[in-house]
Amino acid sequence: MTADVVFLVSGIALLAAVVLPSLLHKAAISAPIVLLAMGMLIGLLPTPDGLVLDPVENRAVVEHVTEVTVLLALMGVGLALDRPLDLRSWSSIRRWSATWRLLLLAMPLCIGAVALLGWGLLGLAPATALLLGAVLAPTDPVLASDIQVEGPVTEGHEDEIDEEDEVRFALTSEAGLNDGLAFPFVYAAILAATEGAFASWGAGWFGWELVGKVAVGVLTGLAVGWVLAKIAFRAPSPSLRMAEQGEPLLAFAALLLAYGTSEVLHGYGFLAVFVAAMTLRSAERGNEYHEHMHQVVERLERLMTLFVLLLLGMALTHGLLAHLDWRGALLALVLVLVVRPLSALLALRVGHAKAKEVSGLDSRERLVTAFFGVRGIGSLYYLAYATGAAAFDGQRWLWSTVAFTIVLSVILHGVLATPAMARLEKRRKERGKQVRPRGPGGPGESGAGAGAPVTSTA
Repeated sequence: MTADVVFLVSGIALLAAVVLPSLLHKAAISAPIVLLAMGMLIGLLPTPDGLVLDPVENRAVVEHVTEVTVLLALMGVGLALDRPLDLRSWSSIRRWSATWRLLLLAMPLCIGAVALLGWGLLGLAPATALLLGAVLAPTDPVLASDIQVEGPVTEGHEDEIDEEDEVRFALTSEAGLNDGLAFPFVYAAILAATEGAFASWGAGWFGWELVGKVAVGVLTGLAVGWVLAKIAFRAPSPSLRMAEQGEPLLAFAALLLAYGTSEVLHGYGFLAVFVAAMTLRSAERGNEYHEHMHQVVERLERLMTLFVLLLLGMALTHGLLAHLDWRGALLALVLVLVVRPLSALLALRVGHAKAKEVSGLDSRERLVTAFFGVRGIGSLYYLAYATGAAAFDGQRWLWSTVAFTIVLSVILHGVLATPAMARLEKRRKERGKQVRPRGPGGPGESGAGAGAPVTSTA
């Protein structure tokens, strides 16, 4: 890609980041749809010499750009969540019940269903089918701002901050955690492609890739978040108490430290970043410093997201879907319309078949939560990472299929998100629950711009 094109796309992305949120916050169309369309229009212009938008040839660039974008989104999501999670308290853990169900039941079901469909019905190689399932399983924290919580609430006391909107909370917390938890299955596909039969690598994969690396990521995030929170809010020297100075760049320090430390220790860096953000958020919940950190992360994340969406739109008109066939289109449709909704509904009902509410969600809220599993930029990162680590059959078909799935999700979920969430909020008002008004939001805001009703539990 030429430097001139980078400047052009960056300028358009920055302008869109400023203009689109206020223009579209009440429209039944999402900013990602507009950005994809704009990218396609740019892609139809005469192509500069040296411009290459092939993800196979630019795999490393795609990997690193999407990696940074997802990391920013995870940091923003972690800082946006108001609901505490105390691993020492069973009541606190239970309040995240919907999240655990979506992560531990719905996501593996999605991976298994897509892998079986790809292998048994579409004739894909087992490693390729498993990779496709792992790549497309996680929901996206980048493109789901219309259905996620708003930024952190800091007024009042820390024990008075909570989220009443269980739908937004479940989708936001799921998106924050499942990017890291999809990694073991991506590694399983890589091992299947490089090591062969499951018997030769299965035990090691379970012990280290599935359990060990998750533990390293979580512990690293806890440690980094705890240390930085101590420094920011309770350091002996006033010059070190960054919360008093209002210096928001601590959020980027937390991101880089958590990710870098976890990766050096061979843990899951995505998971470490989200946990570090959550741990940092847990300190002095009523302090406005959390808002400052979230705002600066949100702005950079929004810009990166718009940049990626414009490039994706340009790539669509430069042959990204050239290798899409009926198999890829069918798989995308089945995943978005059948597999994700059914697996999430099943996960949210297990053990509570006769209950009117499960994890605070009534039947209509469960339907919305199950349906809005947005696929997005994280899938591009995982595919770029995996194809750089091992050789998979039909790489260009994989890129076309994943790109089509993302476009389908962006359009379908983007059009339906605003009216669906508006109806739920109207019902919630009628039932007497307080609803925090939504502000204008843009793509990739990690929840900023997507309102979350908050009530006091005091």
